[in-house]
Amino acid sequence: MIIIVMGVSGSGKSTIGALLASRLGCGFSDADDFHPAANVEKMRRGIPLTDDDRWPWLGALRQAIDDWQATGTSHVIACSALRQSYRDVLSSPGDVLFVYLKGAPETVAARLEARKGHYMNPNLLASQFETLEEPQGALVVDITPTPEAIVETILSHIATLGSDGKGARA
Repeated sequence: MIIIVMGVSGSGKSTIGALLASRLGCGFSDADDFHPAANVEKMRRGIPLTDDDRWPWLGALRQAIDDWQATGTSHVIACSALRQSYRDVLSSPGDVLFVYLKGAPETVAARLEARKGHYMNPNLLASQFETLEEPQGALVVDITPTPEAIVETILSHIATLGSDGKGARA
């Protein structure tokens, strides 16, 4: 099973993704690690990425997903996946479970202001919410509970899926 924990920067994707992978006993990747250096520098300087910047990054992520699936490896990925067209690149129908971490802009902004050592410029948050197309067919999880409670919600949902992970979506 491939699970993509998605949402805007500061929604908790990396924290939740890593905890979820640990609980599932599988690998974890942060999609940010797949960005070329030029994209990282643009984000550091507060310049929003264009789709031309994103397509190679999304292609690299899809290749990694294909590789994990080819070996039967379960994996959790933290990835913004803000637009449906991005999610379409990352997922063939039914082969990836998207978990959308949803939060109010004020909640996310407060988290970003408290975060240290991350290259994502907090000034890009407004552009992320403008870009966000809320996903259809994803498990939607509120970000206000504790990370542990959020992971329990996700695990409860996964338990309702068939063994192939392609059961009904929330």
